[in-house]
Amino acid sequence: MTQAGIGLRHAHVVQVLNERPAVGFLEVHSENYMSEGGPRRRALFELRHDYAVSLHGVGLSLGSAEGLDSAHLDRLAGLVQDYEPFLVSEHLSWSVAEAHYLNDLLPLPYTEEALTLVVANVQRCQERLGRQILVENPSSYVTFAESTLSEPAFLAEVAARSGCGLLLDVNNIYVTAQNHGLDAKAYIEALPGDAVGEIHLAGHRREELEGGVLLIDAHDRQVCEGVWDLYRFAIARLGRRPTLVEWDNSLPPLEILLGEAAEADRQAAAALETAGGLRGAA
Repeated sequence: MTQAGIGLRHAHVVQVLNERPAVGFLEVHSENYMSEGGPRRRALFELRHDYAVSLHGVGLSLGSAEGLDSAHLDRLAGLVQDYEPFLVSEHLSWSVAEAHYLNDLLPLPYTEEALTLVVANVQRCQERLGRQILVENPSSYVTFAESTLSEPAFLAEVAARSGCGLLLDVNNIYVTAQNHGLDAKAYIEALPGDAVGEIHLAGHRREELEGGVLLIDAHDRQVCEGVWDLYRFAIARLGRRPTLVEWDNSLPPLEILLGEAAEADRQAAAALETAGGLRGAA
């Protein structure tokens, strides 16, 4: 899968159905398709004939200390069976406590205890689905004093112990690195490259705060040059990976979103050409 994809959002479904634009794949949020029947599911079934589909979950809560919700996992398994996606992904986060769903992707401390918990949840998910999933790195605004592992080391261990793959969200790495004064390229270099099965790109927002600037993973604008630079670095190191442009808020016309996907293809090609030239000159 070398052509970049887009996140399919409700506002664009009719136009995509009518025009069938040239794009590598479509990614949907799993939870939006867990109801029985309805026009949304019918539209995705129709589009499935012309596009590869990826399922991206936001509510499985892989970091929940209570384990995974069986009903939610069963619904996800049904979606996988119905749509046969080429990728299934979830976030490294938690969002459920004592049967209460919190509408956010909350962070984890990077400790051995949390690692054991996440690995068990990932393994249970993969066993129920009968396939590998990808786990996405989060955007970060706070850190835990209890953490004993770096974020890339934690993700690498999750992949090694569970057999899952990684979804490398380049924008999230950029946001996290800027917010915490980290080296974003060193973060990417610390990950096991062969475990990366997909890349996400998105726009973020800058918030001017007293004492500094905070970047927010807003998904409401075009990809900035700093993220494109980090994407080129990732592609030069990893090679091509299925790449998705996420845009969830303040949705633009479909043409702008498709233009971002086309730009991702151009950036990836340029990164590979530059990397090939450097290797040839070595």
